[in-house]
Amino acid sequence: MKDWVQVLRAADAVARWHVHQRRKGAAAEPYINHLIEVAMLVADATAGADLDLVIAALLHDAIEDQEVPRDEIAGAFGEDVAGLVDEVTDDKSLDKAERKRLQVAHAATKSARAKMLKLADKTSNLRAIALSPPPDWTVKRRLEYVAWAREVATNLRGVSEDLDRAFDEAAAAAENSIRVARGTMVAFLPPPA
Repeated sequence: MKDWVQVLRAADAVARWHVHQRRKGAAAEPYINHLIEVAMLVADATAGADLDLVIAALLHDAIEDQEVPRDEIAGAFGEDVAGLVDEVTDDKSLDKAERKRLQVAHAATKSARAKMLKLADKTSNLRAIALSPPPDWTVKRRLEYVAWAREVATNLRGVSEDLDRAFDEAAAAAENSIRVARGTMVAFLPPPA
């Protein structure tokens, strides 16, 4: 019972820390939806057997997006959780292109649990692109994101068949939503002269 109280404490913490944060998509969903989805993906992949990983999934963007100190996470949720969160946190002092490059370069060196967390995060992001892409993202940018996510995922695979499958489905759905959008746009163009 105590373990589930920790999960709920983590959910409460991230709801408070990310209270003003929204997803980039047109629906502008509360960011907590993303954190819960990532936690659900790792909970399903581990059949609920790794509660520290579920807690880390809830907290995975706390350092990066809300500048929650690592030792604050360790004090509240333990060193194992803090280590997982730290392992998947990008260095925001670097420019975006470098952070993206490093995600590809470092994917193979992550622990198995961090690989699961990263793959769940990428899966959630691709699902969001399929259902509610950012309104200012062009078709090209969305396709580039899917291609980059696939590149990162290449070295995250093999730790969970369920997560591998969920990622593949999300990537295909994101690409399909883009194709549908292009087909719809083409339907509104005048016929060639």
